[in-house]
Parts: sequence; structure tokens; C-alpha cells
Amino acid sequence: MIGIVVVSHSSKVAEGICDMVQQISSRDGEKLPIYPAGGNAQGGLGTDPQRVLEAIKKADQGEGVVVLADLGSAVISSQAAISMLDEPLRSRVKIADAPVLEGAIGAGVEAASDDVSSLDLVVSTAEGSRQLHKK
Repeated sequence: MIGIVVVSHSSKVAEGICDMVQQISSRDGEKLPIYPAGGNAQGGLGTDPQRVLEAIKKADQGEGVVVLADLGSAVISSQAAISMLDEPLRSRVKIADAPVLEGAIGAGVEAASDDVSSLDLVVSTAEGSRQLHKK
């Protein structure tokens, strides 16, 4: 199954999104490998590449990991974490250019939908959430 990492400047935001996606995307009692990477190393607001790195390693089930980030420096921390990975895992991790909540929900539902979902399809589904209009 494709794993997901939610990177946010707030640990509570990252954890809440992961909890929501987990509840929406559970399938036959199987839990989606989704992990939060929120806050800085001191527990305050910010991001930490080491936390992102650890979350990616936990989320990896061998089929790849999609990373969703809330703001620019979360993307930078995610890129730094990915650069610290060894191959072949590094090539199986992609950052989705998507809104973090809507993208995580789309990615989670797609990843849990069936056993033939691919990393590219999960990223594409997450990125498709940019087109969701709310009025």
C-alpha cells in the first residue's frame, strides 16, 4: 500500500489530518500507513527534516510514499528529508503539489481504494484536489 506523510508547521494540524484521513480511508480493518510530521524539534511551530525523514520511513510499505506539506518551508524540510534517504526508497517518495487537507483525503482514499493503485495515481489524485471548488 502507498504510504502518506502529512507535514505541517503544527503537530496538532498534522495529527488531526492524519486521524481524519485514517477514519475516512480505512478498508476492511486495514489501517492506512499515514504519519504526521508536524512542528519543530523543540515541539513548537515549524518543521523538522528529521521528523519528516522518520515519518517517511514509517509510512513506507515498499510501494512508495506521498508527502503533503502545508507551507513553503514544509516543502523545503520535506525535500531535505528525501535527500537524506538511501535508494531505492528515495525514488519512491514524491511530494504532491496539493492543498494539505484535501490532498491528504484524496490520496488516502485512492491509496486505500484497491491493491492496484500506484504512487503516480495517488499523487495525481491528491493534486486533483486543487480543482475542488467550495461554492
